Amino acid sequence: MKNSVLLIAGLVITVLFVVFASPLFEALYYEREFSNEMYNQNLYLMVALVTAAVAWATAGLFYYAINSVSFSRWYHWLIVLLAGAVVTPVINYIYPDKIFSADGLDFSAQLVSFCVMDMLVEVVLFVVASFSIRWWSSNCRHTPIPE
Repeated sequence: MKNSVLLIAGLVITVLFVVFASPLFEALYYEREFSNEMYNQNLYLMVALVTAAVAWATAGLFYYAINSVSFSRWYHWLIVLLAGAVVTPVINYIYPDKIFSADGLDFSAQLVSFCVMDMLVEVVLFVVASFSIRWWSSNCRHTPIPE
């Protein structure tokens, strides 16, 4: 029962993040022109979807695809977290930059700052996803913190 509640809580937190992505991202990083273009192009939603998908996918990869006794220490978990924290900003830099370039806009500096903030959000979502799904892993359920 506890495991199901944690899964539902993690999913609710993730859905709330996606639904309220624009206000959250603007509260964490706001630069008038950049934020207006992100909002007008509906890029906040795309960034939120990528961030959530990478966080849950990397957590799922660690707990169910890798799921190895020899790769079940806290530092292995940290490696997967860092991999997701690198992949997310790269994707979330390339896609908006392509959209902005097509419109003749240059927000490179703002995108770098935004992606650093997005990396921190991805780390939080990865932790949420980890604690939501780790309970059904056969070998890694005690990672990163034992029960």
